[in-house]
Amino acid sequence: MKEEFDSIVVGAGQAGPFLAVRLAEAGERVALVEKRALGGTCVNDGCTPTKTLVASARAAWLARNAAAYGVDIGGPITVDMKRVKARMDAVVGESRTSLETWIGGTKGIELVKGHARFEGPHTVRVDGGRLLTGKRVFVNVGAHPVVPQLPGLESGPYLTSTSILELDHLPEHLIVLGGGYISLELAQIYRRLGAEVTVVEPGPRLLSRDDADVSQEIRTFLELEGVKVRVSTKATSVEHAGGRVALLTEQGRIEGSHLLVATGRAPNTGDLGAEAAGLALDARGYIVVDDQLRTNVPDVWALGDCNGHGAFTHTSYNDFEIVAANLLDGDTRRLGDRLPIFGLYTDPPLGRVGMTEAEARKSGRRVLVGKRPMTRVARARERGETHGFIKILVDGDTKEILGAAILGVEGDEVVHSLATVMYAKAPYTVLSRAVLAHPTVSELVPTTLQSLVPLT
Repeated sequence: MKEEFDSIVVGAGQAGPFLAVRLAEAGERVALVEKRALGGTCVNDGCTPTKTLVASARAAWLARNAAAYGVDIGGPITVDMKRVKARMDAVVGESRTSLETWIGGTKGIELVKGHARFEGPHTVRVDGGRLLTGKRVFVNVGAHPVVPQLPGLESGPYLTSTSILELDHLPEHLIVLGGGYISLELAQIYRRLGAEVTVVEPGPRLLSRDDADVSQEIRTFLELEGVKVRVSTKATSVEHAGGRVALLTEQGRIEGSHLLVATGRAPNTGDLGAEAAGLALDARGYIVVDDQLRTNVPDVWALGDCNGHGAFTHTSYNDFEIVAANLLDGDTRRLGDRLPIFGLYTDPPLGRVGMTEAEARKSGRRVLVGKRPMTRVARARERGETHGFIKILVDGDTKEILGAAILGVEGDEVVHSLATVMYAKAPYTVLSRAVLAHPTVSELVPTTLQSLVPLT
């Protein structure tokens, strides 16, 4: 028998719960379906646990380097991975419990546990049992790590960006297959915690979609910390023997104790029953949506990682804001209003907004660029952390900021000052003439904008 709801929200990541609450507060009866824990990737095996590990890893790094700051610590620095994991689990648990309390205390929402699969455009069956129907359906099913077809990989244990978070011991030698954002964050984390780490990337450089200077600078500081980087190294197979793992490549054999496969992510649409609903998927399995996140099926929307328009917590939450504004607030918000912005949470971090250099060149605009090293930043020198630079791209005719990369101390925070000016569509001179406090990282932004030259 069908159970009728006003709205069904499939998935409780960073869009689903917030949308469910807004709909319930508007008087709707809402089913929120989730097959595992509330919070999606971010809370359970993404931002929250990994950035908690970043903090522990930084504490270990600071302790080892304390003498450089005139601080002597008696005895060797050791890391208790069971306590590191317990701290991470506690932070994750607090976030999850907060969501559970919020959803459980909201009148009009029924939390349905299990895997949902479409049986029609507005009908889903949960774990082969309950059959739910809704006037509107919102899909927020997220994504999962991609595991490549590599001979020998399945014959023994390997780690993904999800399963590595279950480790309560330190790998002796962690081989990281992949040179993207997730790979590099985890590589630095485990190196700072004390593991030997080798990053293996088939392409000619790390972070292939970012600027070459960003890629090179990140490689430089990772290698200075002892991370081994192997680029232009294509894996051909994997061998497991005696509790060890070997990655065989066209360039040679790399042996270690653990293998982390971090070669990308794919949407969780393979077992969604998209065909039964008539949902259009693109070639990579993402749900096709318009500028207001509507699918090709009337009264069905797709939010978050599964729609291919940003694989970040902040883009998923903004998807919720767009849908809620259009449906409930009499407002008009669109994906096209959003600037691409994200961070790489290595230490130092990368804050990135807008166009890359390659994108700016392809735009056909007259592009100006300003660039200053972090060695010019008093805050960076005072902290003894001078890796990185500030780079800003400007349209030479409209004076609008096109994009920026801030790689360095607090770069993930400073980049928002540029994003704010970009959203305002104000000329770069608003920032270049600003008087900002000293000693901060932000104070070098005006200086950088005062030194623009043509992008060559």
